[in-house]
Amino acid sequence: MTRNLRVFAAAALSAASLCAHAVEVDGVAATVGTDTILRSDVLNAMRRRGIADESRYDEVRNDLIDRALIIKAAAESKMTLQEWVVEDRVRTIVEDAFGGDRNKLVETLAREKVSYAEWRKRIKDDLIINAMRWNMVYKNVRATPSLMKAEYRAHPERYMAGGRTTVSVILLDPERSSFREAASDMVKTNSFAAAAKRYSVDSHASSGGVWKDVTPADVFKPEICDSLSKLKAGEVSDWISIDGWSFLLKKEEESTAHPMSFAEAYQQIEDCVREQESDRLYGAWIERLRAETYIRIY
Repeated sequence: MTRNLRVFAAAALSAASLCAHAVEVDGVAATVGTDTILRSDVLNAMRRRGIADESRYDEVRNDLIDRALIIKAAAESKMTLQEWVVEDRVRTIVEDAFGGDRNKLVETLAREKVSYAEWRKRIKDDLIINAMRWNMVYKNVRATPSLMKAEYRAHPERYMAGGRTTVSVILLDPERSSFREAASDMVKTNSFAAAAKRYSVDSHASSGGVWKDVTPADVFKPEICDSLSKLKAGEVSDWISIDGWSFLLKKEEESTAHPMSFAEAYQQIEDCVREQESDRLYGAWIERLRAETYIRIY
């Protein structure tokens, strides 16, 4: 789960209210080549990610445009995905999020007014997008010595030793994002540990989500570390969304830190540079795809 935490960051709108809103304002949000993205597609994506802030509508719409561009690029490159791969992913989701009970998945989809075929297609698209990102971005990432030294000089605050923090975490995967409100309510009325045991998919959930005496930069993505740095001992963060994964943090306690040498921080620096390079290469790739496709935003 540590890998998930690294790779993978407002109260959530209810499914009922968002679906009602989608009916009222539905129309074309954008066209990507011959594909159409509806306003309801954007609103439903916001609901799945637990985004309640309407000002982020354009951000989510642009994410859907990027998805459409990547799916289009995959089709043009003749990339194929075996159906057993999709079914294996579906089985994993059913096992992890619904206790192996496929009927619970169907019931959840029915409540959200999403067909199984539509949901399964989204899972398949996710796999295709991940495969394309690996081929076009991740396998080309290089953390060169010059980039690493520049990162170390520019951000010494990221590379500190001795500072240990005990953090409690509630982690929800994309399929469980609808539990954010319930988990938040339980944190307020019961305890963070109880909510973690009930809702979190983190590997530490059984122990109340506690990550004891960790160096945040060794365990968490920069967005998580930034949020933790703003918390005092005993405080709970707002929900953080990263690639559809939802994080709720409680800083239990922390000790002071001192600067690390370049050699001591080598792995952390390399990981940070690789992530930055991934973002840069991904951005450049998307810009090329956008330049090759007629996109209209309404």
